[in-house]
Amino acid sequence: MSTTRQHLDGPTRVPLAHRERVEWHDHAVNQLIAPGLGVLQVSTPDGTWVVPPHRAVWVPAGVAHAHEAHGPSELRTLCFAADVNPLQVDRPTVLAVTPLLREVIAALSRAAHVPDRDRPLTPAQRTNLERVALDQLHRVEALPLGLPATRDPRLRDVADLLTADPGDERTLAELGVAVGAAERTLSRLFRTETGMSFPQWRGQLRLHHSLKLLADGASVTSTAARCGYATPSAFIEAFRNAFGTTPGAYRKQALDI
Repeated sequence: MSTTRQHLDGPTRVPLAHRERVEWHDHAVNQLIAPGLGVLQVSTPDGTWVVPPHRAVWVPAGVAHAHEAHGPSELRTLCFAADVNPLQVDRPTVLAVTPLLREVIAALSRAAHVPDRDRPLTPAQRTNLERVALDQLHRVEALPLGLPATRDPRLRDVADLLTADPGDERTLAELGVAVGAAERTLSRLFRTETGMSFPQWRGQLRLHHSLKLLADGASVTSTAARCGYATPSAFIEAFRNAFGTTPGAYRKQALDI
């Protein structure tokens, strides 16, 4: 994996087409990434974060990452000095974005690309909005929505099978037969490497995949089936518990372009 250093000196706002990628890079500053439309998949060597419009992800300075858009998207970012860390975290973290923080991100990222004739923010106005953003970041809730990466070759093989088909209903024992590993070994490795049990990890994978399918335009019923949920109602409940909204409402927001 080749990583380039990208310089950031303020907010950014970049439209991304469906499936468009921003390849591996890092920054000397902390970055807050909040999609305005669609869904962004943020990948790091330690795992993957899928970020819908009502969420954001904090990426610490120096952490290599790449982006991929699902559905027409808009990459909105704010940056903060490496020693400014209101979340007190050292790894990418998904956040529940407050309505006020969402509007501040939108205003700052929009102002970064406003032509001079359209009265951009003054330095004082930008500083005030950045202070509001920091205040909100002290108040937001961190969400355990990342999908930790697997490193053991046997776990990677299991992860590859389920990534290719999240609706695969095989048990861990049956998957173990497919990859040549005992169920007990795989169960121990999942807890050791990801901090999750296998059912928790698979549940997270399915939720991540559902975000991308919905942003691609799939129906709620179709998404539930393709992600391995027994019924649409079971999917709706799991989705609401994880993301604070229903898949139908999320789909409408993600496709509202």
